[in-house]
Amino acid sequence: MRTDVVVSTRGLSKRYGKLLALDDCDLDLPSGRVVALVGPNGAGKTTLLRLIAGLLHPTTGSVSVLGQDAATDTVAALSRIGFVAQEHPLYKRFRVGELLRLGRELNPGWDQAYAERRLADLGIAPHRRAAQLSGGQQAQVALALALAKRPRLLVLDEPLASLDPLARREFLRSLMTAVADDTITVLFSSHVVTELERVCDHLILIDEGRIRLADDLDSLLAGHRLLVGPRNGHTVETLRAAEGVLTVVHGERHVNVVARTGQGPTAPGWQAHALSLEDLVHAYLENSQRARTQARPFQEGSPR
Repeated sequence: MRTDVVVSTRGLSKRYGKLLALDDCDLDLPSGRVVALVGPNGAGKTTLLRLIAGLLHPTTGSVSVLGQDAATDTVAALSRIGFVAQEHPLYKRFRVGELLRLGRELNPGWDQAYAERRLADLGIAPHRRAAQLSGGQQAQVALALALAKRPRLLVLDEPLASLDPLARREFLRSLMTAVADDTITVLFSSHVVTELERVCDHLILIDEGRIRLADDLDSLLAGHRLLVGPRNGHTVETLRAAEGVLTVVHGERHVNVVARTGQGPTAPGWQAHALSLEDLVHAYLENSQRARTQARPFQEGSPR
């Protein structure tokens, strides 16, 4: 594996019985980046993260992390990966101090002073039981436990899902402080796309178990534009057929087209506008959904 790549997958697939959760995924995750993993529910995000973290084994293909098979469950291999799941699993009857002591016993590179300092800064006392903490505080404890391992790769599976806006902001602030203080790679899955744009610099978009986009965020945003032009004479079908066009929305007088830069309809009266990360993600998902709908064969008796 190249030294600038932390995770590499080739032909990675995962089946649960008849369900194909991941389908032939090739992916290289760059080192030292904060990577957003986005996609709709059921797209395969959690399956991919658990394969990378070594919690699942692939049906076919391979996944390597830091040059080793992800399924290598040696103490040394596991200590290089921090993992925070959506439900922030903690032993609820344990006190915070007991959780830190458990982390110290299980991880050879454990940094006790770092964990204690992070939680003290957040006002989370060591004598409090995990069950007594708010959702945001439990998320912060789970993050502290993962970071105190001093991992080279931190995997976060929807850590913001159950948090209120203030707790989300505090969690992201803590995460970015940790990333600034230490050179780690973060792979971050979340539905809160607007929050991701502020903290992530690389994007992976997955849909129906396949990687649809994987690139630097700045390059992707620079490579796409919202084109706005007069409606006269342009049909949805004609615009969608143009090269590079992802989505077309007709208004009463204007047409909005999301397209790759340098492609798509350009003519006098058209204007180009920058896209947000949320706009870009939605455009690709809408394009993918429309392609699936068009590919389905018509069945007699089904609604037209």
